[in-house]
Amino acid sequence: MKVFEERMRRIRERWKIIKHKLAIMSGKGGVGKSFIASNLSIALAKLGFRVGLLDVDFHGPSSYKILGIGLRNVGVSEGGIEPVLGPLGIKVMCIAFLLPSEQTPVIWRGPLKSVAIMQFISDVDWGELDYLIIDMPPGTGDEAITVAKQLPPIDGAIFITIPSELSITVVGRSIEFARTVGIRPLGVIENMSYLRVGNNIVKVFGKGSAQELAKKYGIEYLGDIPLDPRIAESCDEGVPYIIKYPDAEGSMKILEIARKIVKMLGD
Repeated sequence: MKVFEERMRRIRERWKIIKHKLAIMSGKGGVGKSFIASNLSIALAKLGFRVGLLDVDFHGPSSYKILGIGLRNVGVSEGGIEPVLGPLGIKVMCIAFLLPSEQTPVIWRGPLKSVAIMQFISDVDWGELDYLIIDMPPGTGDEAITVAKQLPPIDGAIFITIPSELSITVVGRSIEFARTVGIRPLGVIENMSYLRVGNNIVKVFGKGSAQELAKKYGIEYLGDIPLDPRIAESCDEGVPYIIKYPDAEGSMKILEIARKIVKMLGD
C-alpha cells in the first residue's frame, strides 16, 4: 500500500506541471492511430508548444519508428528516467526503449500493463509540458481503463477512424466506452479519408462518415487526412511525414487539426 501511495504522490506531482493530457484512441487497429499521434505531436511542437508523447501500445509500439528516433537507451537522472528527445524537442517514452531488441515481444497480462503505465508517469521526468499525447492501443482494454481510473483526470480523448462502416461502428463503441469509464470524448479524425488522383477524389475505403459519427455523439469533427503513398514511405524511412513533406495536403491537414485542438482547449 505504501508503494502505491508513493507512486500516486509522484504521479500527482508530475501531472500538475503538464497543462493538457490527451489520449489518442481507436476502436480497431490499422487506422493510423500512432501515425496521427506522432505527427500531431510534431504539429503542436511546430506551433511552439512543449510536447511529450507517451506510447502505451505495449504490444505494438511504433511511435519511435514513425518519429525516426530508433531504439535508444533511456538515461536516468536525479529527476527520474529521462525520456528520449525526438524531433523539435518532443519528449518520448515507449516500451521499445526498454526492450533488448525490436523483435522482443511483450507478454504481459493486464496488471503488469497497468503498473507500467503508472510508472511511465511517476518515474519519468517529463518536466513542464503544454501537451502530453498518450498513444493508446486499439480497443477498450486494460490500458484505457488504467488511464481513466488510476491516473488523475485527463482532458479527454481524440478518436481515429477511417471511412468504412465497420470502423465507424467500432469507433462509436469506443466513444461509448470512454464515456462509461470517465474519459471525455473530444473529437474524431477521419484518416485515409480519400485518395486524390489528379482533380478526382477516390473514396478507397468506403463512404462511412466521421462527420456523422461526431454529430451522433455530440463531439467535434476535427478533420480528415488523405491517403498519401508518401506517408508509408516516410514511416519506413523514419523521417516524420509532417517534417519531410510540410507542404503536402496531409501535413497541412494535421497542422490544421492541431490548431483546432489548441483552440478547443483554450490555449
